Amino acid sequence: MVMKVNLGTMELEILGMNFGCVLSALSDAKIPEKECLLPLVSKLLGYCIVAASTTVKLPQILKILKHGSVRGLSVPSFELELIGYTIALAYCIHKGLPFSAYGELAFLLIQAIILIAIIYYYSPPMGSKTWMKALVYCGLAPTVLAGKIDPGLFEILYASQHAIFFCARVPQIWKNFTNKSTGELSFLTCFMNFAGSLVRVFTSIQEKTPLSVLMGSAIGIMTNGTILSQIMMYQKPVLKKEKKED
Repeated sequence: MVMKVNLGTMELEILGMNFGCVLSALSDAKIPEKECLLPLVSKLLGYCIVAASTTVKLPQILKILKHGSVRGLSVPSFELELIGYTIALAYCIHKGLPFSAYGELAFLLIQAIILIAIIYYYSPPMGSKTWMKALVYCGLAPTVLAGKIDPGLFEILYASQHAIFFCARVPQIWKNFTNKSTGELSFLTCFMNFAGSLVRVFTSIQEKTPLSVLMGSAIGIMTNGTILSQIMMYQKPVLKKEKKED
C-alpha cells in the first residue's frame, strides 16, 4: 500500500517509509532508536536520488544543445552507459526490489536515450555501423526489460553490467587525459552522478540489496569521481584563460 495509518500502535507508513516509531519517540521527547531512524533515512535518501535523477543528465543535454557540439565526448562511453542502464533496470525490476532502491535507473535510461540521439545528431554523419547498433538495441532492449530471457543468462548479463559501466567510463577518462580537456562534459551532471553513487552505497546497505548492486555503486564512485576530478583539473585553466581574454 502507498499509505497505511494505524493510530492504535502509532504506525504511519507512506511509500514504504514508517514514520510511526520516529513520531512516537519524538512525542515522548526521546531521540529515535538507530534501528528506527536509519531505515527511514535510507528510504528518504533513496527517493531523493530518484527525484534528483529526473534532471541528472539535463545539464549535459543543454550544454550540447547550447554549443551545438559534442567536442571531447566519447561516443562509446555514452553507448555503453545506455546498455548498462538497460540491464540494471531490468534486473532490479524482475528481482522485485523496492522502487526507492533503483527508481533512478528508469529516469537515467530515458535521459540516456535522449542524450545518445543528440550526440548522434551533432556527430559526423551516421554510418551503417551506427545505424546497425541503434537497430540492435531497439530490438533487444524491450526483451531484456520485459525479462523474457533465460534466468541464467539474466544473471550473467547483470554480472557483466558492472564491467560495462566501468568500460563506459574508461574511454571518456582516457580521452580527457590525452586531450588535457573535458570538452563539453557537464560538471553538474558528473557531480550528481558521483553524489548519487555515494548515497546509493548507504541505501543499498540499509535495503539489504544484493552485493552486486552495492558493487555497482562502488564502481560508480570510483569512475565518476575520476571524471569529476578531471573536470575540476582541466576546466579551471580554460576558464582562467577565457577571463584573461575578456
